[in-house]
Amino acid sequence: MKIVTTIADAQAQPHAKPRVLVPTMGALHKAHSELIRIAREHAGRDGEVAVSIFVNPLQFEPGSDYERYPRPEKADEEFCRNAGVDLLFRPLRDEVYEADRSTFVEETSLSSTLEGKSRPGHFRGVCTVVAKLFNILAPDAAVFGEKDFQQLAVIRRMVRDLNFKIDMIAVPTVREEDGLACSSRNQYLNPEERKQAMVLHKALLAAKNAGKKSANDVIGLAQKVINESAQARIDYVEVADAETLKPVEVVSTNSVLLLAVFFGKTRLIDNTRLA
Repeated sequence: MKIVTTIADAQAQPHAKPRVLVPTMGALHKAHSELIRIAREHAGRDGEVAVSIFVNPLQFEPGSDYERYPRPEKADEEFCRNAGVDLLFRPLRDEVYEADRSTFVEETSLSSTLEGKSRPGHFRGVCTVVAKLFNILAPDAAVFGEKDFQQLAVIRRMVRDLNFKIDMIAVPTVREEDGLACSSRNQYLNPEERKQAMVLHKALLAAKNAGKKSANDVIGLAQKVINESAQARIDYVEVADAETLKPVEVVSTNSVLLLAVFFGKTRLIDNTRLA
C-alpha cells in the first residue's frame, strides 16, 4: 500500500484503471470495510482502490467535535493495509486548505433541509472537500454509504451539475448486531447511552413495518418509540422524497424516513426507505 500525504505526490502517482475512491474521515470501522470491499469489486483485479482520510474542518460547525474527533492514525493505516487498499491519501489540514482560501463549492437545494438546516454550512464543507478530492485523485468512481443519505444525494447532485466524470456507488447502511448504524461517533457514547441508542433502529423498523400512509403518522410513531429512551433528545424526524429531500405528506415507494437524535452530547443520524 502506498501512503501519500501531499497533493503533489498524490497527483504524481501513476495509477491503474479504474481507480475507485473511498473518501473517509478516518476512525475506520466495519462499515468502511464494506465500502472498501465494494470499491474492490468495482475496481476489479487490475484496478485500484484509493482511500482518503481527512478530518475536514469546513464541515464542522463552531463548537462541535472537530478537535476531539478520533484520529487513530496507526490503526487506520493498518486497517487499510489489511483491507487491501492500494493508495492511502492522508493529507494535513494546511495541505488541503490555503490560509487565504476564498473558493467553496455549494449545493443550494438538497442541502437546505434536514442536516443542512440543523448544521448550517455543513454541506458547503462536504462539497468543497469532496470536489477537491475528486480533482486531486481523479477517481473513475467513488463509494459512499447510505447511512449519510442526504450527503450522498448532495454529492450526486454536485457530480451531475459540475460534470464530474465519476460513477457514484451507494452502499446500504452497515449495522452493528443490535441494529445501531455503524459510525465513528458511536465511540463517544458511554455504556448507558450506547444501550439507549438501540432505540433508533427500533423506531425505524416500527415506522417502516406499520404500513401507515400518512407521513405525520409515520413521524409520530417513530417519535413515540424514540421517546421511550429517557436519554434521547430528538433533533428531527422527517419523511422526505428520496430524490428531492423535500417533505412529503403521503408515503410512497420513493419515501425515506430520516432522523437525527442526541444521546448526551453525541448526535446520531439514521434513515430507512419506507417502501
